[in-house]
Amino acid sequence: MSFRKSAADDNVMERSIDELLRQTVLKKGSDLHIAVAKKPCIRINGALTEEEDWSPLKPQEVEDLLMPLLKEEQKAHLREVWELDFSYAIQDCGRFRGNIIWQRGTLAAVFRAVPFVIPKFDDLGLPDDARRLCSLPRGLVLVTGPTGSGKSTTLAAMINLINENLAHNIVTVEDPIEFLHSHKRSIIRQREIGTDTHSFANALRQVLRHDPDVIMIGEMRDVESIGIAVTAAETGHLVFSTLHTQTAPLTISRIIDSFPEGQRQQIRQQLANSLRAVISQKLLPTADGKGRVAAIEYMIDTPAVRSIIREGKEHQLYSSIQTGQNVGMQTLDQALLRLMQQGRVTRKDALENAVDRSELERLIQQAVF
Repeated sequence: MSFRKSAADDNVMERSIDELLRQTVLKKGSDLHIAVAKKPCIRINGALTEEEDWSPLKPQEVEDLLMPLLKEEQKAHLREVWELDFSYAIQDCGRFRGNIIWQRGTLAAVFRAVPFVIPKFDDLGLPDDARRLCSLPRGLVLVTGPTGSGKSTTLAAMINLINENLAHNIVTVEDPIEFLHSHKRSIIRQREIGTDTHSFANALRQVLRHDPDVIMIGEMRDVESIGIAVTAAETGHLVFSTLHTQTAPLTISRIIDSFPEGQRQQIRQQLANSLRAVISQKLLPTADGKGRVAAIEYMIDTPAVRSIIREGKEHQLYSSIQTGQNVGMQTLDQALLRLMQQGRVTRKDALENAVDRSELERLIQQAVF
């Protein structure tokens, strides 16, 4: 793949993409989409809306919008690998996580808006018990959910809470860096894949030599990174990471199934010993249509949960979470019911996002509104 040379002025084109990104922030959008033969689109409260004052973009116009944002090594990576993750910032506006791909011989891109200000832990609607996780001496804490469910925001808020309240050494490995942290009570180092290190696995091996108390891994992507993360949690570090799984039980199955058959019993034992919590979240439109709210499934390492993981009975985890409300656990369906009772989401949206629709309908019939 090669890039055509344009006679357009780079500064003009750079202002144009900045204009679109500023509009994304101004309209409280989560993502900006750029594709050939389509007007730029902004995702607002989960729905894509076109920028009406733009025309459908031609292939050269897309290149002219995107190329000024990239360094020469990033352009080379895009030519060779045909896809690129990167970060971009606009002063007094925000940071953006960008991804560019080739599709049908043309470029397409998505920019995720990342605020400069890290959201406060108490503003995210997390279970009360989740605050306890930030002061644990060791263990593995996973934040899971589909793309765009706010996993990075939750991790950033938890890391910031540690940074503000504890004197720890925190190291993050991200692809790319999203929220920017500064030193507070803790020391914090943020490493970006492709800029500061070549891979998650390489970075994690080096991180363990930097005397970390807390390690944050942007995503556990392969067997090697999962294995290092679990081992680090088991040997005295507090490790936070994410997975693209929908529920806590599916998270456990995904980790176990990533390993060859001969290693699964060992990883089960390690996971049963090291896992402290799984926070699975999904964003829903609010009942008034003015925003989105997180429905959160929460599982912690009770003796029953540890035993289920160790014995390979993941199918029993859901019922264990259901009956664990006295220790702060809740299923996604229980969380959806609570949001309905609070008038924050509609019955229709709750049912559409239920793990078990018939179970949620049963809970609704028994509930008091």
